Amino acid sequence: MKQRIFMYLFVFAALLVLFQYVNSKRVFEDMNSKMTTQKEALKKYKDSVAVLQDDLLRVSHFNLDRNEDAISYFENDGYDVSELIPFIKDELYKLNEIKGEHPIVPYAASEGRKILINTVKMLNHKWIIADFSDGEFWGEIFLTYEITEDKQLKFNLIESFLYPFD
Repeated sequence: MKQRIFMYLFVFAALLVLFQYVNSKRVFEDMNSKMTTQKEALKKYKDSVAVLQDDLLRVSHFNLDRNEDAISYFENDGYDVSELIPFIKDELYKLNEIKGEHPIVPYAASEGRKILINTVKMLNHKWIIADFSDGEFWGEIFLTYEITEDKQLKFNLIESFLYPFD
């Protein structure tokens, strides 16, 4: 009788160990397949990030924020660039508030509308690109700017174009 109990316990223990082994093997294989999938996804995402970083670097090449020489130009004149850049953009946007035709944009607005400068990109310490629109027509302007000796901001239109209306 004692032998049968030990034999049943041994068979039960052997089945339990076999069940644990099969279950652990299945869980281990499942985890390996998930880890492989996630490694592939991680590699894909890292490649995507690298491509986006390259695109960002290429797009931001002509940008005052990344141009050390232009920043040094302002700092050598005693300006705080973090305050000066928003000031210059604000001054350009303030021209939108002037009554009548826009003082910089050389095109007349369509009837009942007003031309406004929408987006401003400062290329360096001398040049600005901006786009404008009256809601129906739109275009872009290329400006130069300078801060005069008496600390006045002066804009000068160099080139402009109006997109054709379809």
